[in-house]
Amino acid sequence: MPAIAPYARLLIDGQLIEGAGPEIAVFSPVTEEEVARVRAATPEQVDQAVQAARAALGNPDWADPAFRAQCLRRLADLIDESCDLLMDTIISEIATPINLTANHVRTPAQFLRAFADQALKDRTVKLGFNATATGVSSLVYRPVGVVAAISAFNYPLLIGASKAGSAMAAGCSVVLLSSPQAPLAVNILGKLAVEAGIPPGVLNVVAGQAEVGRALTEHRDVDKVTFTGSVNIGRKVMQQAAEQLHSVVLELGGKSAAIMLPGVDYEKYAFQLHARYARNAGQGCGSPTRILVEASRYDEFCVASRAAYQRLKVGDPRDPDTILGPLISEAQRNFVEQRIQAALARGAEIIAGGGRPDLARGWFVNPTLIGGLTNADPLAREELFGPVSVVITYRGIDEAIDIANDSDLGLKTYLFGDRRQCLDLCSRLRVGAVQINGGSPLRPDAPQTGFKQSGVGSEWGEDGLREFLRPQHIDVAV
Repeated sequence: MPAIAPYARLLIDGQLIEGAGPEIAVFSPVTEEEVARVRAATPEQVDQAVQAARAALGNPDWADPAFRAQCLRRLADLIDESCDLLMDTIISEIATPINLTANHVRTPAQFLRAFADQALKDRTVKLGFNATATGVSSLVYRPVGVVAAISAFNYPLLIGASKAGSAMAAGCSVVLLSSPQAPLAVNILGKLAVEAGIPPGVLNVVAGQAEVGRALTEHRDVDKVTFTGSVNIGRKVMQQAAEQLHSVVLELGGKSAAIMLPGVDYEKYAFQLHARYARNAGQGCGSPTRILVEASRYDEFCVASRAAYQRLKVGDPRDPDTILGPLISEAQRNFVEQRIQAALARGAEIIAGGGRPDLARGWFVNPTLIGGLTNADPLAREELFGPVSVVITYRGIDEAIDIANDSDLGLKTYLFGDRRQCLDLCSRLRVGAVQINGGSPLRPDAPQTGFKQSGVGSEWGEDGLREFLRPQHIDVAV
């Protein structure tokens, strides 16, 4: 795709340059053909980016909250103006359906505008006199410094822009590393940052594999690391950051439960429930991949689910009617299919979907709903990152809550049923978010956080921005 080629460049110290490392080939999950090549950064270029970010912290313009807010708003406007290019690029590299344009492009722009507003907030706390009236104190909040931000392939622009945007709103400088599976849209973000007037060194964008990530997370002049990805990689990132005692924000995996409460209308919610984990080919950490239903109504739920599955169109991501496109790679498709086959060998049953669509090319797999398992089965424990969910039965609300909480992960729980009853149950759930009867779209003023192995720290909202600030106590003798 010729339109993508000009954006296969890195951003270091305000300059769009070619990486000096090995080439990264980007393949279309739809055609299985190469769409672009990006040269990775070398460790030396990572060092240049970090040093540029360190120098940018001394830029007096960047110390001005109004200037930072202006830059972030301009970047948001440019993302909106480049919506078609960005979405076309995202479809080319990860094959997400075009009907998710709002999630992938419009939402990042909205988030940046919200972060611009946060940049203007005065967080100073006046503590007044001390106990002996010999001094007056106040707390002010300073930028943490240079932030290493590592994005993920499934929502490359949203994750990249929100990490960088929140850190920049706090007055930090950023070195943003894209996923090697999806570097193109993030590279465009770097180009737009230059056009938005963000000063050289404030935002740097690099690409590369694990060795580039390690050079970044272990760099002595990095002050904070923020990462989104799997639990296993997150654990490695945390270990690497610990070499220099960097603090971290980790947004990791999920195995979210959806509890269908007694008496709920299955037909009312079946489509939105199944579409939620099917969209983006199931490549979303908050997907409801464990569905809990009353044992006495299992068959009823299966009937409603099969009807809903008829509406889950698999195919060309550029078709507005498509709900899910292919997985990111052949290896990922093989992984998902192997896990399904292993579950069937243990006695599971396919309730709806399954197999591959009748398409000549592409790493497609049909959405798959599986029953006949308990919460102890590996398929109910492991995050697949594919359009697969398991149905688990319960015999009372207490058992349903126990099943939902019985996971190493604690990102999100979905509740469907009487609103009052749902609200009463929230305090019993060990997760970072609860969505009731479908919830609403992402909002930048609400923190994204996880319990247990789903994460460390917070992203978005006031809590997320404070991850990039440090309190400074000012004590004045009187």
